[in-house]
Amino acid sequence: MPTNPRAFRRYALLAALLLLSFAIGVGVGGEDSAPPETTESDPAAAEHEHGAQATVWTCSMHPQIRMDEPGQCPICGMDLIPATTDEGDDDEHASTRGEMVKLSPRAQALATIKTAPVERATSRAELRLLGRIDYDETRIRTVTPWTAGRIDELRVRVTGQRIKRNQVVATLYSPEIYSAMRDLVSATDQAARLSEGLHGSADMARGALDATKERLRLLGVPDREINSVIRTRKPPTHIEIRSPFNGTVLERLVDEGQYVSAGTPLYRLADLSRVWVQIDAYETDLPHLRIGQEVVVKVEGLAGDPLTGRTAFIDPVLDERERTARVRVEVDNPKGRLRPGMFAEAIVESGAAAGPTPLVIPDSAPLFTGRRSVVFVQDPQASRPTYELRVVRLGARTGPVYPVLAGLNEGEKVVVQGAFVLDADLQLRGGRSMMTMSDDVSSAPPPAPPVSSAFREALRPVMTAYLEVQKQLADDDLDAARESLRLLATRANEASPQGSRKALDTWQRVASKLVGHARHGAASDDAGNLRDAFEEVSLQVGELLRLFGNPLDRALRLAFCPMAFDSKGAEWIQEDGVLENPYYGPSMLRCGEFRATVLPSERLGASLEPESPPPAPSAGHQH
Repeated sequence: MPTNPRAFRRYALLAALLLLSFAIGVGVGGEDSAPPETTESDPAAAEHEHGAQATVWTCSMHPQIRMDEPGQCPICGMDLIPATTDEGDDDEHASTRGEMVKLSPRAQALATIKTAPVERATSRAELRLLGRIDYDETRIRTVTPWTAGRIDELRVRVTGQRIKRNQVVATLYSPEIYSAMRDLVSATDQAARLSEGLHGSADMARGALDATKERLRLLGVPDREINSVIRTRKPPTHIEIRSPFNGTVLERLVDEGQYVSAGTPLYRLADLSRVWVQIDAYETDLPHLRIGQEVVVKVEGLAGDPLTGRTAFIDPVLDERERTARVRVEVDNPKGRLRPGMFAEAIVESGAAAGPTPLVIPDSAPLFTGRRSVVFVQDPQASRPTYELRVVRLGARTGPVYPVLAGLNEGEKVVVQGAFVLDADLQLRGGRSMMTMSDDVSSAPPPAPPVSSAFREALRPVMTAYLEVQKQLADDDLDAARESLRLLATRANEASPQGSRKALDTWQRVASKLVGHARHGAASDDAGNLRDAFEEVSLQVGELLRLFGNPLDRALRLAFCPMAFDSKGAEWIQEDGVLENPYYGPSMLRCGEFRATVLPSERLGASLEPESPPPAPSAGHQH
């Protein structure tokens, strides 16, 4: 202890300054410990607040990336976020136990978590289904002769020609009819001679005449021709075959000079004044459909002029491979504008089902992995923000909500923004995330039919057009992408691979959906709708690769972006090389990962595991 008064004052002043500095530090620390007032995160402030604790920086998309300073993810280019540890004061860190995520106030603010209650509500939604115009099978007829003979002339020679009822379609030479005509002339002459003779003889002659007339009627000769022969006494060598109904010629089945027997089909006709729209509805669509329901039908060639019809049939048996049921809609077609073979879009207004009002959650709440759905549910009893990962069972989406079938109770709050951040935290800490939980439902995809290399080569223009769309969306060239989608629809519609009936039927199902979604995207003025359509197109192109193999002479890659469409995730196909995300474009061009490689002529695997991710750098930035 100093005895000099001057030295004592010097030490006292130093101690006072130290106490003052400590008090200021406590005050600043107290302000920093208060919860932030906004949900927007400031990376610089976050770095300062975490201090020594945030020594490891990671990517919410790729938790294997771990760096010792802030920067950008070398895989997707996103800004890195601090990854805290479970050491130290529990109130200052997020922690994970099993499938629970607990956040500190700072972590809650950085994650910008938002929740919404599970509530009962009704909603109406538009259900859009793709289909094809087809003949009404109840209105298909066949023109046949009533007697045997030789076709000497065909008045209708081409398919597609429209004919009217009683129109002459062919002339037939029939020895049997010619003989019956001569008998008619003889019976007529005899009846005329005996008409003034004995009463019994006249009656017999008239009876013979009537029997001859009836014989000709049974051979298909109309009364006007019978009366003409009676009047002229000249039996014709040929008779005319007339169509008994209106229709369009689908098929000509005979040639001139051909001998036919009674009942031989000459023409097959279809009455197109009413047609069917054949729709393939998925299992999730069936609850919204019922017999007699009004359906709006739109066809690409009749833009702006939709037609209405009604559901006439819903197949009670599901296609085991496609998991779809055939739905038939009957549509009046008085002007003949709807032609069989046209692709059509059926729009059904889906209303609330009978019964109690269902529980619903916003469509941004669930995370989908295959056929399983998970949500994060807030724990209302916890002292700090706590969220539980829970598997739920949802119904078909209706508008902006999903009905809850199981897994949630009314009044619970689910995360509608930031769910993917919570799941990334689970992955980072080794918990059971949506990517590691086992599926509760599994189903085998339909088997791929055997196809030849020539079959695959016929699909090459389709694949090249799709790859152009993918590149243009990655470059944000939306106008060019729309043009390429139109080209894709045209090529898919015109593709004519040669193969087995099974392979052709499978291709037609894929092509029908591919063309429909491509045309919808090409007609969309909104960038979001355009990318929505591209996702559906990508699903069908994936089916093309799985069912028929890679038609190109170079490798293709299956890529996946887990952040697309509000963290629901989406796949696409691209050429081998650097990942180019078509769902975000230049803003997040490298976001995502490659899941599989498809070599030339090989098929995309039905059950895919992600390819090994790139190794995480030890520290520092990578550019």
